Amino acid sequence: MATSRAEQKRLESLSPFELKNSLIELANDNVKLEAVTMLNAGRGNPNWIATEPREAFFLLGRFGIEESRRDWDEWDGVGGMPAKAGIAQRYRAFLQANRNEPGASLLQRSFDYGVKKLKFDPDAYAWELADGVIGDHYPEPDRMLSHMERVVHAYLVQAMCGGKAPKQPFDLYAVEGGTAAMCYLFDSALINGILNKGDTIAIMTPIFTPYLEIPHLERYQFDVVELKASRFDSEGFHTWQYDPSELDKLADPKVKALFLVNPSNPPSVALSPESRAHIKRITETSNPGLTVITDDVYGTFVDGFESLMSTVPKNTIGVYSFSKYFGCTGWRLGVIAVNRDNIFEGKLAKLPAKRKAQLNERYSSITLEPEKLKFIDRLVADSRQVALNHTAGLSLPQQIQMGLFALFDLLDEQRTYQETCQTIIARRMHALVKGMGVKLPKDPHAAHYYVELDLMNYAERYVSPEFASWLAQNFEPVDPVFRLAEKGSVVLLNGGGFDGPEWSVRVSLANLRYESYQDIGKWLREIMEDYYAEFEKTSGGTSARKAVGAKKAVATKAAATKAPAAKSEATKFEATKSTATKAAATKKAAAKRAPVKKAVAKAPVKKAATATAKKAPAKKPTAKKSTARKTTARKTTAKKAPAKAGSKR
Repeated sequence: MATSRAEQKRLESLSPFELKNSLIELANDNVKLEAVTMLNAGRGNPNWIATEPREAFFLLGRFGIEESRRDWDEWDGVGGMPAKAGIAQRYRAFLQANRNEPGASLLQRSFDYGVKKLKFDPDAYAWELADGVIGDHYPEPDRMLSHMERVVHAYLVQAMCGGKAPKQPFDLYAVEGGTAAMCYLFDSALINGILNKGDTIAIMTPIFTPYLEIPHLERYQFDVVELKASRFDSEGFHTWQYDPSELDKLADPKVKALFLVNPSNPPSVALSPESRAHIKRITETSNPGLTVITDDVYGTFVDGFESLMSTVPKNTIGVYSFSKYFGCTGWRLGVIAVNRDNIFEGKLAKLPAKRKAQLNERYSSITLEPEKLKFIDRLVADSRQVALNHTAGLSLPQQIQMGLFALFDLLDEQRTYQETCQTIIARRMHALVKGMGVKLPKDPHAAHYYVELDLMNYAERYVSPEFASWLAQNFEPVDPVFRLAEKGSVVLLNGGGFDGPEWSVRVSLANLRYESYQDIGKWLREIMEDYYAEFEKTSGGTSARKAVGAKKAVATKAAATKAPAAKSEATKFEATKSTATKAAATKKAAAKRAPVKKAVAKAPVKKAATATAKKAPAKKPTAKKSTARKTTARKTTAKKAPAKAGSKR
């Protein structure tokens, strides 16, 4: 290994996204040496885009320029500003004349949707589209363009609320992606006393790393309580769901806020209906003042997804980014949603008189009645240091593109685009697990955008506790990602950096071609083979073989025929319990070979011996290892919490 254990230990204190840079350097070195292609599955930037909404945007831009020249065409290269009077009629004529152009159909259907479904005034709607696409005004209203807000609201109801409109609508603030939303929310919540420095907050883990890092900054110094996704199903597999005892931590009124990414990152699994209902009961009983901040960027990859902004709208501030689903990370498109019937206005009203006076002074330059300023409007002002509130807001062309993305999805009644995106991800998942040699589990709550592979859990359950202990004693938890980078030019992120299992890795299924994931799966399998080969050379390997014995061979054979239970999405590398393997051919081959093969609960097997392993009759050493795995499985099952029916995968 080019990277020593001491250096790995030093580097693992970094955020996974910073550690990734070191891994890329190692992978690049291997690319030069071995003339191979680097496979970077470390970032979540999708490698597909939604084309039709972009085609609509560029065609709409042509109309905007026509309207500009119509208003003022005195000099070459200079135009005026679109005029509102009669613009709807001119827009329809433009669409008719260009009806065969890419994007024209979406523009026509989008205009009809706004006028007929949302009851927009035709001229006002057409003018906002034309004026917005050429970007000749400051955003007005500063929070969000009025028609685009209604469009995006309809989209959020469909995509984030399972199609169920809340009793009261959401106020929306269009922002520069989810990153900006996080920054604005943390700051404004602190400024306005929604949260205070040193407050106790809860974070559902594993989670996107910045949510772990920001609370500890000097400005906030929050006391963090982690809610761990600790659930296992009846077979002992991760479900990445939350035990009721973990959720009950929210019942303590000293917990002022809950931060979560839903579906999670990196497991990429949505909260179960049971968990959402549990949180709702807590907000209705023991902790009604709980502030919930939920980041739901991956929700569109789960059928029937429902966010906490739908389940507990009064308590929740929703964050949504268009970046992943529409392939538009470079556009920086996000939105903050706050329901009009919320707990935050009440929190502002109950602030001490001194704090109220300070806030009234802060906002006095933008309103004569600062005490009546809603939290979301304070959020907008705070994002521009209040003094620049008059120039606040997301750029108009960005808002128009956001609206077109939303309209594209709203008008896709057959859900063709969603199904296509889900199919892209599913195929890549299939390639990954095929390369690893395991079965493809099912999980209705899984987005599959990422997968988190718990390597230590696998080693303990399906090889032996001795092997797992040896790994932990001799290597750093980040060693697998360094090995992958150095040997295979494969870049993954360490799951421990997301407060997931230390020996887990995160694979993004969004940014590489189908065939690349089969290669990644093979490399994952091969590094486990390498570990096992090293283990076999040590006294630990020898003692493990002696400790196992052959007396469970019959039970192992029976286990091989047992149908596997439904498994969690996120434990793909663990999901090797479905069948037992026939043993290796000779003692010499068995000593070198790791007992893992596709869908087989064994340690890694050398490729050259695979064909032999399939044909040879079971021999005593292999039976011993199978027995060890069965013993390990029993121990694990005894330790885990009983699985509820609704959480089985």
